[in-house]
Amino acid sequence: MEILPYTGFIIASFIAAGIATLAGFGSSTLLIPIAIMFMPLRQAVFLVACFHLFNNIFKVKAFYKNIDKKTAILFGVPSIIMSFTGAMLISILPADAIKTSIAVFLLVFLGYSWLKPDFKIKDTGGTAIAGGAASGFLAGLIGMGGAIRGVFLMAFGLPKSVYVGTSAAIALVIDCTRVPTYILTGAVGEKSGFLLIPFLVISAYFGVKTGKKYLDQIDQDTFRKIVLAALSLVAIKLLFT
Repeated sequence: MEILPYTGFIIASFIAAGIATLAGFGSSTLLIPIAIMFMPLRQAVFLVACFHLFNNIFKVKAFYKNIDKKTAILFGVPSIIMSFTGAMLISILPADAIKTSIAVFLLVFLGYSWLKPDFKIKDTGGTAIAGGAASGFLAGLIGMGGAIRGVFLMAFGLPKSVYVGTSAAIALVIDCTRVPTYILTGAVGEKSGFLLIPFLVISAYFGVKTGKKYLDQIDQDTFRKIVLAALSLVAIKLLFT
């Protein structure tokens, strides 16, 4: 496998890691539509899951002191169970159905985000369990659970650094569940893609460092609108191609 044709994918992974560090989620949501341009869908989901795993390891390391452990546990336990369920299904469902699921998920989430920018869910134990289950299942099935997790996690009114650290801790347990499941079920696609993993480790590390540096130096509202607009275009492209 030649690495050069995948340079654009590796650069995009660095940018996605930086943006996800700022926003608290989004590396998979941003990167999977790009990865699909370079490789088959199942291989894209697997490699992005590996990248997501390294990205969250580095984020947990960077924000470890800020993690709200109680909230992380409430989200994390149902996330593990449902991410395994979703990861098992990826090897069964047709690739086109998964692709459509990604597009529909993005459009629903983005539409609601535009219409209800101040929407908040009650910060209860039930909220955490439901949010963990939903984000874990979507992460396992289509590689995109961070946005749903973010919606539920925002209900707890966590400070920015605590939010980022806690979200990364929850995402990490999901990744530790779904990546081995992808391998066991044979959903990894072409195994030559393994050669890209060292490059994804490097891009994840420097992406997190860059994102953390600028975490407190950006207008969150403006940034949020830019990301939502970009994701809207990606969702429409996926749905109609």
